[in-house]
Amino acid sequence: MLVLGLIVGILVPEAAESLASLIFPMIVFLLFLSTLRVDVLHAFPAWGDVPGYVAITLIMQVVMPMAAIGALGLAGGLASTLGIGVVLVLAAAPLTGSPGLTLMVGGDPAPALRQLIIGTMLLPLTALPVFWVMPVFGGPAMVAIAAAKLLAVIAVAGVLGLILRRRVRFFQSYQGERAVEGLITGVMAVVVVGLMSAVGPALLTASPDLWRTLALVFGLNFGAQLVVFLTVDRFGRVATAPPLAIIAGNRNLALFLGALPVDTAADLLLFIGCYQVPMYVTPLVMGPVMRRRTNRASDTTS
Repeated sequence: MLVLGLIVGILVPEAAESLASLIFPMIVFLLFLSTLRVDVLHAFPAWGDVPGYVAITLIMQVVMPMAAIGALGLAGGLASTLGIGVVLVLAAAPLTGSPGLTLMVGGDPAPALRQLIIGTMLLPLTALPVFWVMPVFGGPAMVAIAAAKLLAVIAVAGVLGLILRRRVRFFQSYQGERAVEGLITGVMAVVVVGLMSAVGPALLTASPDLWRTLALVFGLNFGAQLVVFLTVDRFGRVATAPPLAIIAGNRNLALFLGALPVDTAADLLLFIGCYQVPMYVTPLVMGPVMRRRTNRASDTTS
C-alpha cells in the first residue's frame, strides 16, 4: 500500500495536488492513531532508562541539526530550500512508522518505539534552538509561535489518543490494535500521495532540481543510518544498532509543515516528497545489511 501510494502520487498528479492541502491534518491524525495504537504510558521506558533515551534524543534532534547548520552556514547554503530541508530532517522526531520499519529490517522495535515517544514529547523543546538560529523563522516571537504550534499539535493528538484508548476497550484488544494498524497503513498511503504533489510535475518536466534533491535525500537518509548503525555496532550494542539507525535516517519531517511559514512550506514540498522515497525503500536497502551483521554477531556469540 505504501509503495502504491508513492506510485499514485507520482503518476496521478491531479490526485496528489488535491490532497496536498490535507497533508498536515493527516500527519496530525497519524500522530493521534499512533497513540491510539499503543498505550504510551505502558510503552514509556523504565525511569532508569529515561536519561539514555533523552541523551539520544538530544544528539539526534539538537546536536545533529546544529552541526548541519554550522556546515551549511560556512558553505553559504543555510537559506536555500535544500539547506532548510536538511536541517529540518535532522531536527525532526522519529517517523511514526519507525518501529514497523525496524521490525522489517530484523531489529527489535521496542527501543525504536520508546525513542519515538521520547523524541516526539521533547520535540517542541529540542526544536527551539534550531528554530532560533534558522533565518527562515525570523525573530524570537516567530520562533516561540512555531514551537507553541508544535506543542499544541503533539499534546492534543497524544492526549486524545490516550484517552480514547483508555475509555474504549475495543482499542485495547488484539483486534482493535490490528484495526488501528490497518487504518494507519491506509492513512500513510494517502498521505504519501499528497506528499508527492511536487514530485510528479518535476518528473514530467525532467526538472534538474528533482534529481539533485533525490541524490541529496538518499545520501542523507542512508548516510545517517549507516553512520549510526556502524558506530553503535562498533561499541558492541548490536541489538540496539538497527532501531537507532532507523530513527536516525527516518524522521517525521512533515510534522514541521504546520510550524513553517506558508511560502517556505510550499517550497519544501519537493524535498519532503523526495524524502519519502528512501524512507519507504529502507527495508529493501538496509534490511539485508542489518540482518547480515546481526546474524553474524549471533553466530559469533553462540
